[in-house]
Amino acid sequence: MKTIGIISLKGGVGKTSVVSSLGASLSRFNKKVLLVDGNLSAPNLGLHLNVFDPEITLHHVLNRENNVTEAVHELDNFDLIPSSMYYRKEINPLKLKDRIKFLKKKYDIILIDSSPALNDETLAVMLASDELFVVTTPDYPTLGTTIKAVRNARKRGTPITGLILNKVNNKKFEVSLRDIEKTVEVPVLAVIPHDLNVLKALSEFTPSTIHNPNSNASEEYNKLAATLIGEKYKPVKLRNFFRWVNPPKQDINRALFYERAFE
Repeated sequence: MKTIGIISLKGGVGKTSVVSSLGASLSRFNKKVLLVDGNLSAPNLGLHLNVFDPEITLHHVLNRENNVTEAVHELDNFDLIPSSMYYRKEINPLKLKDRIKFLKKKYDIILIDSSPALNDETLAVMLASDELFVVTTPDYPTLGTTIKAVRNARKRGTPITGLILNKVNNKKFEVSLRDIEKTVEVPVLAVIPHDLNVLKALSEFTPSTIHNPNSNASEEYNKLAATLIGEKYKPVKLRNFFRWVNPPKQDINRALFYERAFE
């Protein structure tokens, strides 16, 4: 039973897609999963999952207009607490931890999406989470904001479990995984390749790991999900056998995390 915040201080890195895809991967291990849209000023997690203009949202919960259980939408693979795009009243994002703490007894994993900015909404996600992941892409502008996100999370005392490196093309002009880890001083626990099928999944309001379960991206999400809950993941593709001879750095990082957390 833990709450994981997914943060980034730069838009366009695919943070919300990461939340929905990782949530779907966690649910495939028979875990009860809740996704929470903590991006209160510009929410779109619901839009990723075909939940439009919900009647009761996290905004109503924060203002004590509704009980938190009333805001939960039961989807096919996991549950969702959306936020409202049209809520007009003033809210206090820093009430987030208090409002959702009751739900930790009902779910194995809670994933919270955050605002792509350094504001009270992101701070609220940091404070409400047991641990954090920072989503980044392999370019210098995003690396700068990633450093800032990590520094601010450390000031708040919430452990940073790792980085999720997203939209990777494996090109020489991209910042290398090694340089990212050296600069940020946080291990990369997942490398998600750039895949147009992610956009296709979004157009069909489906997590990419459900839309295209056998893709390289889905396998990486499944490996990360297994690591987070202490499961041994068995690769489904024959070519993964050869990765054991010279495993990529993120596989090594996940193995080290697994040993520290579960062995």
